[in-house]
Amino acid sequence: MNSIITRRALSLGALSGALALPAIRKAHAQSTLEWVAGSVGGGWYTMAAGLSSLIAEENPDIRIRVTPGGGLANPTRIQNGQAQMGWGIDAFTASAGRGEEPYTAKHDKLRSLGTGYSPTEHHFLRADGTPVADMRTILTTKGVKIGAPQRSSTDEMTLQRILKFLGSSPDKIRADGGRYLTGSYADISAAYSDGQVDYLYAALAKPAAIFTEIAQGRRGGQLVDFPADIRKHLIDTYAYAEGIIPAGTYPTLQKADVPVTTMDSVILLNESVPEDVAYKIMKTLIKNKGQRLASIHVSMAAWDPAVSWKYPGVPLAPGAAKAYKEAGLMPA
Repeated sequence: MNSIITRRALSLGALSGALALPAIRKAHAQSTLEWVAGSVGGGWYTMAAGLSSLIAEENPDIRIRVTPGGGLANPTRIQNGQAQMGWGIDAFTASAGRGEEPYTAKHDKLRSLGTGYSPTEHHFLRADGTPVADMRTILTTKGVKIGAPQRSSTDEMTLQRILKFLGSSPDKIRADGGRYLTGSYADISAAYSDGQVDYLYAALAKPAAIFTEIAQGRRGGQLVDFPADIRKHLIDTYAYAEGIIPAGTYPTLQKADVPVTTMDSVILLNESVPEDVAYKIMKTLIKNKGQRLASIHVSMAAWDPAVSWKYPGVPLAPGAAKAYKEAGLMPA
């Protein structure tokens, strides 16, 4: 009898333990992060949404909510804890970390998951029917009508830096009878298609949706080369990079390779993000490098974790360093 009771007690104990397991799993802490990306419809927003889904798929305890943002403001939002993670631009993030122009204070709470996720090409488009001219002539001609992303975005600030180098500015363009229109990517694309502006400036990973759509639209246009002296000035003064938009990227908008200024994308975290969360996110990204990331956005196809961790702009998140080392990509 005692033997029966003992067996039943053991069975009931095992059963109650098994029934308790789901409760234990449900009680497991879940991390919810806000990822500040780019404008809705832009490459950054698309990539953040795709990466968030991938991370949640492999880490059920991590949930990420994607919100709109911009490369210039994102580091400050993350520094202030308004978002826990987000996209940054390599050159601007380094300036934020040091507290240099356009930032006014050191962003000492920023950590990174590395760089190289999405090289971003600066595009300068002229409408068909406008005079064939180089960028310098176009931007210093009275009456020029140009559209650019919202004020103080990394795109628009870069255009302002180019104008300053050429002895011009948005105010001078307007004073000389021209138009300097800013807005969302959708807004400036519509303004271009409707003839409100004849030139369009935007920094987006190729192939950028708005330029692909313009290539298929009624107005068309041609991409303009970035002159060597402008590219050198941006590299030497602000730590940009340079590259090309290869021939065939936008078949009707170019006849050859187009030399351009480029930037690259950094994934940023606030230092308060737990080390194990950063580790799991980084491990997922490393595991899925190549085709899986490219399926989210073609610009991520070339991401190389073996060099990504070397970004010096802000400190590498400790959890990310652990994942890089564990994968044999970073010295122990």
